[in-house]
Amino acid sequence: MAASTLDILGIGNAILDVLARAEDGFLAAQGMTKGAMALIDTSRAEAIYGAMGPGVESSGGSAGNTCAVAAALGARVGFLGKVADDALGRVFAHDIRAAGVAFPTAPLQGGDPTARCLILVTPDGQRTMNTYLGACVSFGEADVDAAMVASAAVTYLEGYLFDPPAAQAAFRRAAALAHAAGRQVAISLSDPFCVGRHREAFRAFVARQADIVFANEAEIMSLYETESLEAAIEAVRRDAGLAAITRSEKGSIIVAGEATHEIAAEPTTVVDTTGAGDAYAAGFLAALTQGHALPECGRWGSVAAAECIGHFGARPQAELKALVGA
Repeated sequence: MAASTLDILGIGNAILDVLARAEDGFLAAQGMTKGAMALIDTSRAEAIYGAMGPGVESSGGSAGNTCAVAAALGARVGFLGKVADDALGRVFAHDIRAAGVAFPTAPLQGGDPTARCLILVTPDGQRTMNTYLGACVSFGEADVDAAMVASAAVTYLEGYLFDPPAAQAAFRRAAALAHAAGRQVAISLSDPFCVGRHREAFRAFVARQADIVFANEAEIMSLYETESLEAAIEAVRRDAGLAAITRSEKGSIIVAGEATHEIAAEPTTVVDTTGAGDAYAAGFLAALTQGHALPECGRWGSVAAAECIGHFGARPQAELKALVGA
């Protein structure tokens, strides 16, 4: 097997994030489910954007955030995702490349505009997301760069990409290419509502094609339709070679074969939970691809997540390499 030239290749929705602070009353007035991600159309996106307070814009999307954080930790990272040939698409492309991430996907010409996610952060740090997928829905098998997949130690797939139908085919192609090259495939379950929309497809992917699974408590319990975290852990232990389950202030649980590792959360002040799971996956995979033991991978994940939630926005603001002691 040839040596990898990338540590991590992320595949996901290329989305420009717009973050703004909001009170609980704003969410109620807009009919939003606090803490969830809802898919919205163009008119709803415009209405929410018009009603929101001042926003901070940055290139985002779950896997995009993971890639940026992993690059900040010294990993060699690439990203595949579809933007339009428009102003927001150019902002996204510049932003992610400036973070040190290779981004070769050709922009969509003459179709839907670049996706955006309108994120409302309440005073308790919870984020409620409203996503207009736009150009993302055109991402398909033809956008999977076979050479990049074959060159990456881990191909990391975000669960949100299960929503556009063509992207599920892209997922399966990427997984097949990765395994043919002797590489690993990781998937993030992304959101319990996303799991609910695609439960059978997720279960099949986790059991047959994923080597590494990232999820929080709600997502893993939704996947296996159980109210018991312990039952969900045993189910994923049977299905996947390696799983990392995040539990907010309770830290995380790493499940690998018969082994179970409990990882403490890093102390922090919660300002904004946007991107916490993305950052955890980045820290974990950056450490894993550098050959660290699983408890250390979990510690890197916890450090990255704590840095992320300690400020507004999903991209790192501190020197992550120094924080993890790399």
